[in-house]
Amino acid sequence: MRVIIAAVGRLKQGPERELAAAYRKRAEAIGRNFGLRDFEIVEIRESRAQDTERRRTEESIAIANVIPEGAIVAILDERGENIDSAAFAALLRKWREEDRPAVCFVVGGADGLAQSLRDRAKVKLAFGAATWPHQLVRIMLLEQLYRAGTILASHPYHRG
Repeated sequence: MRVIIAAVGRLKQGPERELAAAYRKRAEAIGRNFGLRDFEIVEIRESRAQDTERRRTEESIAIANVIPEGAIVAILDERGENIDSAAFAALLRKWREEDRPAVCFVVGGADGLAQSLRDRAKVKLAFGAATWPHQLVRIMLLEQLYRAGTILASHPYHRG
């Protein structure tokens, strides 16, 4: 199953990009053992529209264009469900066992996502009640993907 992260905005050179790359590499390495492959990050350019709704719409259209046919759509949203790492790993296992071609995790821009894309999401996830910068959400997601792989592998990284 391909793993795609479609994120509005770009990680600039520096520690955030390096940390994201490190977790991506770890997730890819451990994920291969469980049929998780092609960890792809697609950076969506932020809309320059003046109107908030138009920005949301333009960014959501760009995201929708990178979601493969038959993919699970999971959005990261502050109003989403808070699940623990074991439940996250179980979701990945379930989708893989359903022989889904891909899962696409969506990290929207500062204005959020258009309702049409939110409606497409099978899962809405949150990393707690706090509001997080989008760059950190991407890194946290990559860490959780790595952690999910370690849980599925019974690796000691996750000691929960």
